[in-house]
Amino acid sequence: MKAVLARRNPVAKVAAALVFTVALVTTLDPVPPAVAIAIELALAPLFGVGYRALARRAWPLLVAAAGVAVTMVLFAAERTGDTVFQAGPVAVTTSVLGGALGLALRVVAIALPGVLVFASTDPTDLADALVQNVRAPYRFAIGALAAVRLVPLLGQEWQLLRLARRARGVDAGRNPVAAARIFVSTAFGLLVGAIRRGTRLAVAMDARGFDRGGSRSQARTQRFQTADAALIIGALSLAAAVLFAGVAT
Repeated sequence: MKAVLARRNPVAKVAAALVFTVALVTTLDPVPPAVAIAIELALAPLFGVGYRALARRAWPLLVAAAGVAVTMVLFAAERTGDTVFQAGPVAVTTSVLGGALGLALRVVAIALPGVLVFASTDPTDLADALVQNVRAPYRFAIGALAAVRLVPLLGQEWQLLRLARRARGVDAGRNPVAAARIFVSTAFGLLVGAIRRGTRLAVAMDARGFDRGGSRSQARTQRFQTADAALIIGALSLAAAVLFAGVAT
């Protein structure tokens, strides 16, 4: 049996995530995103996402947040406040640390709801809900479904390309320049393969009539219920509470 929030309409979950994260864009204060992250982690079990699975899916967010924080510390234009420490020409002040912390937390707080929503949503249900509840074009909805289905193949193709290059004796060893060159060429090959697959898929969709404006029958029904509206209202209330926490502190 699915968790409480995992059973909700996919469009409602996406709308709730957007409502909750838009409020975080309006502030650089570290308190609102910190409170938002605490709320998101508390709601993760209600989406049917365990903390171990969430860590496996969200670790790139931590890397991105750390990169944002380091960039902010190194290249911040305004360095007001007390100096915490001096590293050569870089003076790390309290204002710089506060801004870096706020940006890093905001990156995680904005992206984490998307991780929870898509981890608890079947791509087919999302495509059906987009067509039935939002009246999205069939071509867009089915194209988005195909994209989500094909994303895992990118990792497999990356491994195949690496193994194929290694079988031909193309190996960087410990040379970082050669490793960077191989990485760029492998990424380019992956991009070319993705474009070719997308072109074939687009032609196949056009051949099946997805470019027409007529209506199509639905095999699965996605209903927007009162509980789905309550989820969006709850997300709006939590976003207001997060902003109030920032103002209050």
